[in-house]
Amino acid sequence: MKVITSKSVNKRKVIENADIPTIVDGQVLIKVHNAGINHIDLTQAQNFKKIDEKILGVEISGEIVASKSDKVEVGQRVAALLDQGGYAEYVATSADRIIPIPDNINYRQGASIPESYLTAYQALFNIGNLQSNQSVLIHAGASGVGVAAIQLARAIANAKIITTSSSSKTKICINNGADNAIDYKTQDFAEEVANLTNTQGVNLILDFIGASYFQQNIDSLVIDGKLVLIGNLGGNEVKKVDLLQLMIKRLSITGTLLSSRSDVYKADLIAKFNQNTAEAFKDKSLTPSFNKVFQMEDVKLAYDYIKSGQNIGKVLLEME
Repeated sequence: MKVITSKSVNKRKVIENADIPTIVDGQVLIKVHNAGINHIDLTQAQNFKKIDEKILGVEISGEIVASKSDKVEVGQRVAALLDQGGYAEYVATSADRIIPIPDNINYRQGASIPESYLTAYQALFNIGNLQSNQSVLIHAGASGVGVAAIQLARAIANAKIITTSSSSKTKICINNGADNAIDYKTQDFAEEVANLTNTQGVNLILDFIGASYFQQNIDSLVIDGKLVLIGNLGGNEVKKVDLLQLMIKRLSITGTLLSSRSDVYKADLIAKFNQNTAEAFKDKSLTPSFNKVFQMEDVKLAYDYIKSGQNIGKVLLEME
């Protein structure tokens, strides 16, 4: 079968040949239709000399062609969250990593689900414990994870949703279910949140930015509010932190990465996600989307496209 590895992606000929994986008990073999491209793939490709060679790709969509699990059936259309191996014509994975794809969602949409929606789901509900009719501030609301978080917060919790983005992307946030979209370039989001919540603040913040937003995030939370850190685009180090403010407001701050979680955690997360989102995907309350599709042999062009910042949403590889 054709594969792309952390080493081959840096060569002139990016596609290599490998044996089709053999499955063991509890696993399924998937014929891959599409693979999502994520920043972890770019990082592994860039640092290929420092890591063992591996087949890239952590999320895919496709059809089950062999199964040694009673949880899924041959012929079933699925998406899957992987540890590696997605840039291939076939992949073997545990049945616990499977997300069923309903008939109204195509393979390209399906490949856009695992990383973005599971990252958003765990931040909102596993960590953030967002409850019905609470409020949430979602930074980078037009990003892949941001859009997924907006849709999930609306479909599952019917939350009051405030987002930040650039002015050119605020419409994306509103169209996906946000109540308010703040232009972070021209508006102070902490002041806007105070105005929108009658000075109370929000119950939960999902933050991809990090250090440069830290104090405004603290100012924007209610008493007993939660800040979940998912990214560090604005830096890692906060120079001054008023611990008394955190204590007085009884705030919780949690950092998280999905990729480093254990197999047990990921299996449990996917099981909860499948149970709580199946109907929302079917009735289109959750509508996964993608930005652009590249052929497998054009993976370098896809990487350049992402690095240049042209994408708004998920970029995919076509494996067929």
